[in-house]
Amino acid sequence: MTPDVWMILAFAGLLIAGVPVAFSLALSGAVGIVIGLSPDMLATLGTNTYNSIAKYPLIAIPLFILTGLIFERAGVALRLVRFAQALIGPRHGGLALVAVLVCMIMGGMSGSGPADAAAVAMVMLPSMTKAGYPRPFSATLIAASASTAILIPPSVALILYSIVVPGVDLRALFAAGLFPGVLAGLALLLPALLVSRRYGWEGGTPAVGAERLSVRDTFRQALPALFAPVLILGGLRSGLFTPTEAAVVAVAYGAIVGLFLTRELSWRDLWELFGEAAIISGVVMLIIALAGIFAWAGTMLGTFRHLAEWIIGLTDNGVLLLILVMLAVLVAGMLLDAISIYLIMMPILIPVMQHFEWNPVWFGILLAMNIAIGQFTPPVAVNLMVTTEVAKIRLEQTLGWALLFVVAMGCALALVAVFPSIALWLPRVLGYNVD
Repeated sequence: MTPDVWMILAFAGLLIAGVPVAFSLALSGAVGIVIGLSPDMLATLGTNTYNSIAKYPLIAIPLFILTGLIFERAGVALRLVRFAQALIGPRHGGLALVAVLVCMIMGGMSGSGPADAAAVAMVMLPSMTKAGYPRPFSATLIAASASTAILIPPSVALILYSIVVPGVDLRALFAAGLFPGVLAGLALLLPALLVSRRYGWEGGTPAVGAERLSVRDTFRQALPALFAPVLILGGLRSGLFTPTEAAVVAVAYGAIVGLFLTRELSWRDLWELFGEAAIISGVVMLIIALAGIFAWAGTMLGTFRHLAEWIIGLTDNGVLLLILVMLAVLVAGMLLDAISIYLIMMPILIPVMQHFEWNPVWFGILLAMNIAIGQFTPPVAVNLMVTTEVAKIRLEQTLGWALLFVVAMGCALALVAVFPSIALWLPRVLGYNVD
């Protein structure tokens, strides 16, 4: 067997053995270096890991993670739920609509599906259960809605995609993800409302005190939260700050909201959140750093080139190959997190994308939508793991509802694939280079 085959087999074997993805990437990369190059080349491991994370745009990832944690602790989700509940009023499926809308708004602050799912589930699940919604349905709906966080800017996944794929403007990616993210939310909302009406689940039970508040009062309380996405996207569009600087602004704004407006965040809480964000960011950066070993070994051995040539040789039909790629990414999304998928698959898919002349911004949004579906699709569904833990139910109880929402978001994915302008219209109007 060739060295690149040994490297791939080593990676697959380590994953099957339960070794964490980061260490599987590093160890299999080292196997490829020893067998295919020279044991002396192991001296490059330190340089490769450093070069993988020594990128200025990556600073935005821990900052946006911190932003999501701050807004979650500052009681933002609760205020958004109150406002949405007062705005929609009592009706069948009302709480389902509230859950989807709040998840989408929260996604515009955190950029992380699991963080979004945790914040909304803590607030919404008790109210939805009281209103008659089955807990498996509620947990699945929130998990699916929270997956839109990797589409609606700011998105940690899109930040990483812009780093992995050279020449892609992150601002264009953020703009391109907005309409597909909204479309995905609407696609989830339609079956949720139909099922709620079919079974007569009453969404009119007021949520956490919303019955005592008017739309004007709840809007005033939710206004700081609603302004956060406007601040981030408006600053990017105006050129006032770069995406990385936008993350700094988001952290500062979230701290001001929590400390002085909602007053649910103390200086001690803020210090604890710094530590929590550091731990989460450390895990992310460790994956990125150790994946650099795998990427360097794969490039030097020609592994990625060989795999890309094999994929291109499967068919000359670009549409058929796109479908096959999307199915492969969907399966990967069921087993791995978004960061690992980008780091493992993009070196292989970039030559395929260039061969068929797929628009890199549009292709990035398709990948993100596919990975979003994987976040609530068993067996390894990170968002569902969070919401089922909050709901105190087993993951397998959500399987039927998960399949329903997979089909719904799959339809949204198909629309974006067939009509690329859904993703590309806004960045073109804003003047970003997407061609």
